Amino acid sequence: MRFIIRAAAAAALTFAAIATANAETVRIGTEGAYPPFNNLTPDGQLVGFDIDIAKALCDEMKVECEFVTQDWDGLIPALEANKFDAIIASMSITDERKKKVDFTNKYYNTPPAIAVPKDSDIKGVSPEALAGKTIGAQSATTHANFAEEKYPDADVKVYPTADEYKLDISNGRLDAVVDDVVVLSDWVKSEDGACCKILGTVKPDAAIYGEGIGIALRKGDDALREKFNKAIVAIRANGTYKKINDKYFEFDVYGD
Repeated sequence: MRFIIRAAAAAALTFAAIATANAETVRIGTEGAYPPFNNLTPDGQLVGFDIDIAKALCDEMKVECEFVTQDWDGLIPALEANKFDAIIASMSITDERKKKVDFTNKYYNTPPAIAVPKDSDIKGVSPEALAGKTIGAQSATTHANFAEEKYPDADVKVYPTADEYKLDISNGRLDAVVDDVVVLSDWVKSEDGACCKILGTVKPDAAIYGEGIGIALRKGDDALREKFNKAIVAIRANGTYKKINDKYFEFDVYGD
């Protein structure tokens, strides 16, 4: 009897190992430079809201997650080149991007904001208040597009990463920066962001910002898109999304 039990246990372990080895792997592209949504720690670990959501979705879909880091402006070209299967990197669902990739439904939606040095004399976030000022934003983002369109009398300077515009405003080379309110709020609360304060949030223009933040996939990958959509609904319903949300935020980042 003991031999039978041991044999059965060994068979079960072998089956589990084979199942794990044969599990579908979904390669997730992300930037790793956009805290608190996605960021690389000094020891090379990917952390953040995007990363935890990606892992939860993969668990729900019963697939293995494999993360690939990629510079922001190379994410869509790398997806098209089959370097990964999906982008989970706080990418806004916009009509312009839809020409190149497909998107899932949103998995969060937060407004943009403007931050300025603490001693700034700028009185508001209107185009008039920022006329003649230099505004920093990350290149190839909806925030950069927003700044260039809505602040025509300002000098908009774009940077490859958010870290670079943060460094320039810290060193007095920018009058203001525009980004997601959560990203800027998290930064100004940190030691690195002690230079600055949130001036205010800005009403997002749907024509620029689209329908919220979604997961980008290659054109025509409908099966994977539907799996992700079902998984988003599931983690919202079973409490997993809220648990992750509350780890990072004091409000429901999913939005209206």
